[in-house]
Amino acid sequence: MDDAVTADGPRTEAALIPQPRDTRPEDGAFLLGPGTVLDAGPGTEATAAWLRGTVGAATGLPLPSGTTGDGTTDGSGVLRLRIDADTAEALGPEGYRLTADSSGVTLLGGGAAGTFWGAQTLRQLLGPAAHRRAPLRPGQRWSVPAVRVEDAPRFAWRGMMLDVARHFLPKDGVLRYIDLLAAHKLNVLHFHLTDDQGWRIEIKRHPRLTEDGAWRERTKLGHRASPLWDERPHGGHYTQDDIREIVAYADARHITVVPEIEIPGHSQAAISAYPELGNTDVIDTNSLKPWDTWGVNPNILAPTDNTLRFYEGVLEEVLDLFPSQFVHIGGDECPKDQWRASPNAQARIKELGLADEDELQSWFIRHFDRWLADRGRRLIGWDEILEGGLAPGAAVSSWRGYAGGIAAARAGHDVVMCPEQQVYLDHRQHDGPDEPVPIGYVRTLEDVYRFEPVPPQLTPEQAAHVLGTQANVWTEVMENQQRLDYQVFPRLAAFAEVAWSQLPPPEERDHAGFTRRMAAHYDRLDALGVDYRPPGGPLPRQRRPGLLGRPIEGSPPNV
Repeated sequence: MDDAVTADGPRTEAALIPQPRDTRPEDGAFLLGPGTVLDAGPGTEATAAWLRGTVGAATGLPLPSGTTGDGTTDGSGVLRLRIDADTAEALGPEGYRLTADSSGVTLLGGGAAGTFWGAQTLRQLLGPAAHRRAPLRPGQRWSVPAVRVEDAPRFAWRGMMLDVARHFLPKDGVLRYIDLLAAHKLNVLHFHLTDDQGWRIEIKRHPRLTEDGAWRERTKLGHRASPLWDERPHGGHYTQDDIREIVAYADARHITVVPEIEIPGHSQAAISAYPELGNTDVIDTNSLKPWDTWGVNPNILAPTDNTLRFYEGVLEEVLDLFPSQFVHIGGDECPKDQWRASPNAQARIKELGLADEDELQSWFIRHFDRWLADRGRRLIGWDEILEGGLAPGAAVSSWRGYAGGIAAARAGHDVVMCPEQQVYLDHRQHDGPDEPVPIGYVRTLEDVYRFEPVPPQLTPEQAAHVLGTQANVWTEVMENQQRLDYQVFPRLAAFAEVAWSQLPPPEERDHAGFTRRMAAHYDRLDALGVDYRPPGGPLPRQRRPGLLGRPIEGSPPNV
C-alpha cells in the first residue's frame, strides 16, 4: 500500500510544487473517511464540485455537503472551504491559508481562485494516488498530514502558450492540458489558433477558413532541414461550441484562455482559403495551400480595406467566444518582400503617408489596437509590435530575449516575459545524440528552474509592468500527445514554480531541494498519465517516437 496515503505508516515529507510561501508541518494527521463532509461557504461551490469530481473520484469517498456553523475548527471529519476577508487583505484574491489537523482541513481563500489553488495543494498532500481517476483498491485509507500552509502567487500571469496550428490537438487533449495547468497553479492558456500550417477555429461568416484552411496535404517530419515527410493529410479544427466548452472548462479552473489570431504574417492558411487576402498583384494566391513545412513564410496579408474588414469580422466572432481581457494578434516574423514588390502595397504606403514597409506593418497593428480598445479589450502581440508605436493599453509578449520586454516596460507597456532562450519548451532538453529532434537551445530542467522573468535592468516602477511569464510550446516537432508531454514535462513543473513561488535570485535557488521535491512529483505525473521525459535521460530506445528519434545531420540550432 502506498505509504503516502495512509495514516498508520511512514509518510514522506510533503513535496509541494510549486513551493508555497510558508509551510509548517505539525504532529498528527486528518483521516478522511465515508463520513467526511465538505462544508463549502458562499463563493466556493465550484471548488467543492471540483474536489468531488477529482479527489472524490480518486478516493471513492462521497464528500457529501455538510455544515459546521460558523466555520471554526469544532467537530471532526470536515473539509471546510471559505472565502476570507483577512486572507484577501494579506495575500490577495489568489492567496490561501490551509490548516490541517486531526479534526479536519480548513481552507481559507482570498477569493474563489485562492480557494481553488488551495484545493490543488490539498490534493497534493493526499498523495500521488489522489491524482488518479478511480480508487486503486477498496478500503484504502486516506489522510492529510497536519500542516499549516500560507501561500500566494508572485505573478498574476502564469501561462503556457499552446500551438495547435502546426499540429492539431483534439479538444479532449486541450481539456487535459487545462487540467495539467491547473494542477501546477498556472492560470493562462495562450491559445495559438492560426498559422501558415492551419486555421483551427470555426468562423461562421468565413466557412472556408476551416473547410480549406484547416487541412494540409502532408507534413514535414522533424526539423525543416529533414528529408523526411509524413505523407498523410493533417488537420482539424474546433467548432464554436468546442471553443465555448474549452473556455468554460478553463474558467471553472480559474484559467483564462487568451486567443491568438495571427496578423499580418503567418497567414498562408487563411490566404489559401480566401486568396483575395493575399498580395494578388505579385503572386498567384489561388495556388496556395496550407503550408506543409516550417520556418518563416513569405506569404503575408495584403494591406487592403478588404483585409481589415475580413479580420474585423473574424475578431467579432472571436470576442463573442472568448471573454478574456487580452486578445493576441501575433505580429511576429512578417517578411516584407511581397509588399516591396507590390504596386498596391506601395500605393497604400504613399496614401497613408508612411515611410516604408515596416511602418505599414505598424499601421496594421495600430488599426486592430484601436479596434479592440473600442470594444473594451486589450491587444497583446509578440515584441515586433513595438516597432512603430503602440496605444497605451497594448501589451507585449517578449519572445526574442529580454530586450523587447525591457523596451516595452520602459515605455509604460505591460509585458509577459517568454524569451525563447529560456522558456521555449520545443527546444531540446539535452545535447546528446539520443534526444528526439535535437533542435533549438539546450534547456534543461535546471535551466528552466533558474529562469528569472524580471530583468534586473528595470526599475521597480518599470518592473511593475511585468504582468508575469509564460512557457511557449510550439508544436512543429510535436506530432502527437506523447511528444507534447515529452517536451513539456517535467520542465513545466519547474516553470510553474518560477511563475508562482517567491524564489531568490537564480544563482541562489535551491535546485537540490527542488530536485528532491520533484522525486515525489514524478509520481503525481505518473498518476495523471503524463508521458514526461524521464529524469535520467531520453526515452528508452523502444519508446522513441519512430523516425523523429533520428537526429537530422547538419540541422541548424533553431527551427
